[in-house]
Amino acid sequence: MHLRRSLCTLLALAATAASAQKVYTDHDYAQAERWMSYNTSGLVHHSISRPDYLSDGRVFFRDPGTDSTAYKIADPVKGTVTPAFDNAKLAAALSQATGKPVTANRLGVLYYYAEPSGFAVTTRTGTFHCDGMASKCSIDKPSAAADAPTGRRKPSMNVSPDGKLGAYILNNNLWVRTLATGAEKQLTFDGAQDFGYATDNAGWQHSDSAVVTWSADAKKIATFQQDQRKTGMMYLVPITNRHPQLEAWKYPLVGDKDVTMIEPVVIDVEAAKVTRLKIAPLQHRSMECDDVSCDGDGRWTDAEFSPDDSKLAFVATSRDHKDEDVKLADTGTGDVKQIYHEHVDTYYGWQAKIDWKVLWSSNEFLWASERSNFAQYYLYDLNTGKLKNAVTHGDGPVYQLPYVDEKARVAYFTATGKTPGIDPYFEQLFSVSLDGKNQTLLTPEPAEHQITAAPDGSSFVDIYSTAQEPRTAVLRDRTGKVIVTLGKQDISQLVAAGWKPSLPIKVKARDGKTDLYGFLVRPTNFDPSKKYPLVDYIYPGPQDGSCGGPEARSFQVSHGDNQAMADLGMVVICLDGQGNPHRSKAFHDAHASTPADMGDDTIPDQVSGIKDLAAQYPWIDLDHVGIWGHSGGGNATVSAMFHAPDFFKVGWSESGNHDNRDYEDDWDERWAGLETISPDGKSNYDAHANQNYAKNLKGHLMLVHGTMDDNVPPSNTLLVVDALIKANKDFDLIMVPNVHHGYAQDTQYITRRRWDYFVTHLLGDTPPHEYHMATTEEVQRKMAATGPDDEDDDED
Repeated sequence: MHLRRSLCTLLALAATAASAQKVYTDHDYAQAERWMSYNTSGLVHHSISRPDYLSDGRVFFRDPGTDSTAYKIADPVKGTVTPAFDNAKLAAALSQATGKPVTANRLGVLYYYAEPSGFAVTTRTGTFHCDGMASKCSIDKPSAAADAPTGRRKPSMNVSPDGKLGAYILNNNLWVRTLATGAEKQLTFDGAQDFGYATDNAGWQHSDSAVVTWSADAKKIATFQQDQRKTGMMYLVPITNRHPQLEAWKYPLVGDKDVTMIEPVVIDVEAAKVTRLKIAPLQHRSMECDDVSCDGDGRWTDAEFSPDDSKLAFVATSRDHKDEDVKLADTGTGDVKQIYHEHVDTYYGWQAKIDWKVLWSSNEFLWASERSNFAQYYLYDLNTGKLKNAVTHGDGPVYQLPYVDEKARVAYFTATGKTPGIDPYFEQLFSVSLDGKNQTLLTPEPAEHQITAAPDGSSFVDIYSTAQEPRTAVLRDRTGKVIVTLGKQDISQLVAAGWKPSLPIKVKARDGKTDLYGFLVRPTNFDPSKKYPLVDYIYPGPQDGSCGGPEARSFQVSHGDNQAMADLGMVVICLDGQGNPHRSKAFHDAHASTPADMGDDTIPDQVSGIKDLAAQYPWIDLDHVGIWGHSGGGNATVSAMFHAPDFFKVGWSESGNHDNRDYEDDWDERWAGLETISPDGKSNYDAHANQNYAKNLKGHLMLVHGTMDDNVPPSNTLLVVDALIKANKDFDLIMVPNVHHGYAQDTQYITRRRWDYFVTHLLGDTPPHEYHMATTEEVQRKMAATGPDDEDDDED
C-alpha cells in the first residue's frame, strides 16, 4: 500500500514537472526578435549623429525623421538652425545630373561642402556642385576635399590633408597619386617582401592600406619600413570540396623571440627623398592600441609634425608597454633627440584616448600619466623634457582632448568620474588653464557627453544621453553655454511598442567595499512576483569592460540582443569588474597585470556582484545563472565555467582567446607582461590558459569558433576541446565554416542557437524547432526599409 502511494506520488510530481515546462513557439521567439536593432531602428527618430564642422565654423548635420532625413546647418554666430538645402529641389537637380531618379526622402548625402557659388554634396555616386538654390548640379568625381568636413571615414587611400594626394602601397613600396589627374609617383624604392613601407600588420590586422602621418601642408610623410622577415607565420585553411587555398600571413605570438619591428622614416614627397631616422628599430606598438594605427584613419598614431615640417615628435613604446619615450627628430637630417621617459611597473595607459599632444607654438607638450592614481594631463618643456606643472586634477581619469587653445592657454578635455554623485563612467567636458588653474565643468547634465569640437575651438557639438534618457544634441560655446538645440531623439513610437529602459545597477566587488556598475535588462512583461534566471554578458578586458566604455553609457535600445534574450524569460546583466578601465589606476591594475591575474577574468567580481544584486532584487534566481561572451568574453565564459562551476550552470563561449600564447603578441604582453620560462620548463602563461582547468567543468558549455578566424586563431578553442575530451567531460561545439572572428552570414543562426541553449539548459524549457530568424539579407533590407536614408546610423 505504502509502495503504491509513493509510486503515485512520484508519478504525480513527474506529471506536474512535465506540465510546468514551457514549450516555446515561433511566436514567442518572434516577440523576442522584435527587440533586435533591425526591428527597433525604425521606431527611433531624430537621432542626430556625425556632425561635421564646415571651414567657416558652421555645423552640418542630419536629422532623420519618420519618413525623410532633413539636412541642416547650425550657425554658432547667429544661433540659428536652418535647412542646408531644399530636399525636393536637390533631388530634382541630382536626378537631372545623373539621369537616374533620386527621391527627396532618400538623398543619401554623406558630406556637405560650402562653396563660393553655392554648395557641394557627396553621395555614393560622387560629388555634385550645386548653385545656391539647388536648381542645378554638376557631377565631379574627384572629391571636393579641400573644404572637407572633419571626421570623415577612412578612404581607400590615405589622403593628404589638402585632399590632393593619396598614398598607397605597391610592390612593398609607397606611392602617391594626384587625385585630380591620376598621375602616380613612386616615393620609396628599396621595399621588399616582409620589409615593406607603411604596411599595416598587427597579426590580427593585415591589410594593404598605407599607414602614414602627413604633414599639414602635405609636403612630407612620416611612416616606417616594417620588418617582418623573422616574424612567425599563421596559417588557416578554408573548408572546401576542392583543393584548399592556404591563407598564410605574418602573425607574431606572445613569447616569440623575433616579433615585427618598424624603422621610422620621413619622406619628402616632391623630391621622393627618404630620410631614415637615426634610431634603432622600434617595437610595432602604440601607446593606446595593439597596432601602430589606432583610430581607423590610417594615421601613424604616435607621430606628429611641427607646423614647418622641420621636426617630428613621436613616442616609442617598449614591448611590454612599461616604458614610454618621447623623442624629437630633425626631418632633414634624421637626428633624434630623447625628450622624456616614463616607466610604470604594470602597463601604461588605456585610460586616456589622447595620451599626448605637442604645443609647437610654445615648445611644450601635454602628457597623460596615472602617477596620481588617475590619468591626468601634465605640461612639459619640449626642449628639456622637464615638468612644468600638473594641468588637470581631481578624482577621475581624463579621456579625450578635443581642443587646446594655445594662444589663450586653455585645454578642453573630457573625463569620467570627476563629478561626484553621478555614474563614474559618464564622460563630461571641462576646460582648464594650462597652468592648472580654473578647471571648469562645461557640460553639467548627468549624462554621457559625446563631443565634437570646432576646428578653432570656438564651439562644440554636444550629444548627451543616458541608457534610459534619449539623446539631446546641442551646440555650445566655449564656456559651455548652449547656443542652440540641434535636436532631441524621439522614442515615443518605441515606448508605444512596449519598450522598457534598462536598469542601472550598483553592487559590491569581491572585497565587499569597491562599487561596481552595470546594467540589468528585464523582460518587457516583467513580473516582480516571479523568479527569473540570470544571464551574465561578460567581457573581461582589460582594454574594455562588459558594458563597454563611456560611449556605451549613451542611449541604446536593444543592447545587442540582451533585450531580446530577456524577453525569452530571463534577466540579462553586464557588470564592469575590477581590472576594467575608465576608473582609477588601482582599479584597472587589480587582477589584471600578471598572467595569474589575467586568468581571474573579473569572475570573482561577477559572482560577488550577482549575489549582491540578488539581495537587492529577490526576483533573481541565484540557482539558475548563465554566462556568455564573445572573443575575450568567450575566454571569460570558459574561465567562469571552470573556476566557478557551482555558480555558473550554463555557458556559451564564442571565439575565445583561451590561451594567449596562441594570440598576437602585443595584446597580452601589454597586460600580463612578457612570458618567462622557469628552469623546469613551465611558463608563467600557464596560469591563465583555460585548457589547464578543463577537469573542473560541471555545467553545460557550448564552444563556438569560426574556422577562418584571423583574429583569434581557432586552435584556441580546439585546445579546450582537446582538454575536455581528455578529462572525459561532456560539452557542445559548433565550428562555423569559413568565417572570421565574427560570423558574417551565419550570425543570425548562431544567435538563434544561443537563445535555444539558454532556453533549454538554463530555463529548462523547450525552444521552437529551428526558428527562422531574419537572415543577413533580410536584416539588411529591414535596416534600409526602416531608415529614411541608407546612410542613417543604426540606433543601437
